[in-house]
Amino acid sequence: MELVAGCYEQVLFGFAIRREPDAGGEHREQKWTAVADFTHHAHTASLSAVAVNSRFVVTGSKDETIHIYDMKKKIDHGALVHHNGTITCLKFYGNRHLISGAEDGLICVWDAKKWECLKSIKAHKGHVTFLSIHPSGKLALSVGTDKTLRTWNLVEGRSAFIKNIKQNAHIVEWSPRGERYIVVILNKINVYQLDTASVSGTITNEKRISSVTFLSESVLAVAGDEEVVRFFDCDSLTCVCEFKAHENRVKDIFSFEDPEHHIIVTASSDGFIKMWKLKQDKKVPPSLLCEVKTNARLTCLGVWLDRVTDTQESLPSAAEPSAVSKEQSKINKREAGDVVQEEERQSKSNAKKCGLTGDSNKPTKGNTVVSTKKRKMVEMLEKKKRKKKKT
Repeated sequence: MELVAGCYEQVLFGFAIRREPDAGGEHREQKWTAVADFTHHAHTASLSAVAVNSRFVVTGSKDETIHIYDMKKKIDHGALVHHNGTITCLKFYGNRHLISGAEDGLICVWDAKKWECLKSIKAHKGHVTFLSIHPSGKLALSVGTDKTLRTWNLVEGRSAFIKNIKQNAHIVEWSPRGERYIVVILNKINVYQLDTASVSGTITNEKRISSVTFLSESVLAVAGDEEVVRFFDCDSLTCVCEFKAHENRVKDIFSFEDPEHHIIVTASSDGFIKMWKLKQDKKVPPSLLCEVKTNARLTCLGVWLDRVTDTQESLPSAAEPSAVSKEQSKINKREAGDVVQEEERQSKSNAKKCGLTGDSNKPTKGNTVVSTKKRKMVEMLEKKKRKKKKT
């Protein structure tokens, strides 16, 4: 297990988690420690997003690139350079697909084995601020600065539904079973039911919300521009628990389960990453397992679990039935037809940009993985050719 966190100072930190029994040998009272494992300075601007699968950590930045880090070999695996704008969100689905969103309004689907751009969609007229993949892998939700919430049919790679939400949302998240989703606008959380696609209630946090994570189908952990983390019940719309997590605002929060524990991890502007063990009763504040100080202003967070296999290997193939109903498809054609046509035209032009056709070795926008060594080799060859021409 390894904690990974990005910061304003352009660095990705990696901390290996070690668990040792206490002196008494009681397995329940394990001592958890975070040990510095690596620092990776791949970007030329602050890090804005991080995502993890069983092999790789990918980071997005304001420098418009996505960098890939091989956690098995502990080496830089190269960069993806398709977007024009800050990378705002990165999501893996299993080990085969990565989906990225950026301020250029594009959502890109990447093959996480060959690191090729499979699909590039003009998703929003403004920035893409956040995206979330349904547990089935067939649907995704995105929000942007065009004040829309958009549903995407990932099987066919096109728009499924567009909803005007009148304000700029900055977070959207599916629940673990995919029966509901939440949309965050400033300090308010609108809870939607999938079957009705309508708001079933609104949760209000005291400060602007920076990150959320579902602890169960109904309980949501919320971090914001304050030191406190709160647990909200999405059914009763009430706060069931709150605790002081840091000395400064909490920037990101992540939850996961191992065979023995349900854990949340928090990262803050105070430079600390902290791991907390959740109680079975979510009304009881969690207990601190360990903490580590980075001396950096943290922005994003992930946890790499050294698992051999992942139950969700890839997005469904186009041969599988779509998760979008016939009724919804009719609405799509009527309300989103123009958008779909625009996306299809954009996708065709971007397929060329993505390096899916042609054998160009030049590290231009839209190529797949561009390694540092390859870039230097290309530059050296070009210099030799110019010298020969002169002579």
